Amino acid sequence: MRPLIRFFSGLHVRLYRLTGGRFVGRMGKAPILLLTTTGRRSGTPRTTPLLYLRDGDAYAVVASFGGSPTHPAWYLNLTANAQVDVQTGPERFRATARTAAAEERDRLWPRLVELYGSYASYQRKTTREIPVVLLERR
Repeated sequence: MRPLIRFFSGLHVRLYRLTGGRFVGRMGKAPILLLTTTGRRSGTPRTTPLLYLRDGDAYAVVASFGGSPTHPAWYLNLTANAQVDVQTGPERFRATARTAAAEERDRLWPRLVELYGSYASYQRKTTREIPVVLLERR
């Protein structure tokens, strides 16, 4: 299953970059950004398409991994190196990533679930608290 997910994720990234997000830049009402982290072991740039929610000047993303008991690799990467690249539509910028504090998560979680209802079922499916990550422009 992972090779199939990697294939479609890579295709999504290529199409997003090629069209500046005009094609595959949304999933329903949810906008999508591209998050590029640095591999914590390899040092290689890794790009992942993620749904996002604007929160003031920050971008909130969810490390759900479909409700898996483990965090997604991109989240582990940014905990090792918080300096990331973000692309929203045609715009690209550098950002610093941080896990939302408890009160921030409590405030953002209902809005994120409203944006993408499956987040609620993902949280019920796992015992870990699914992190909300804030991407702040540098």
